[in-house]
Amino acid sequence: MYPEELVMPMKAELTDKGFQDLTTAEQVSQAIKKEGTTLVMVNSVCGCAAGAARPGVVDSLVGEKKPDQLVTVFAGFDNDAVAEARRHFAPFPPSSPSVALFKDGELVHMLERHHIEGNPAGAISANLQAAYQEYC
Repeated sequence: MYPEELVMPMKAELTDKGFQDLTTAEQVSQAIKKEGTTLVMVNSVCGCAAGAARPGVVDSLVGEKKPDQLVTVFAGFDNDAVAEARRHFAPFPPSSPSVALFKDGELVHMLERHHIEGNPAGAISANLQAAYQEYC
């Protein structure tokens, strides 16, 4: 597990922008089952999380259409919460960072690490905004 002093500033990059930090499997299950749209970000300490995923996800929220609920779990820190989120991401394999959009409890859009790594934050944002236009 990563040390708290390393993880907390990275969590704050999302929680300061309105994301709810989920730390238990029960919280994740309840959030995903809610009616409406839910964006779930599996946060990470890796460079692509810092350089593209977190900034891209935050930037994606500037338009009129956006998810009803924003939640995040942290890989290598909130292990039970991450495992539960990944259970709902099936058939996609575990990856971090990753971003999933649910509508009425059903997975409708997924960005895996290989979609994030090597792409700029703007590409992540544009991808998510297109999903919001379709599902939110």
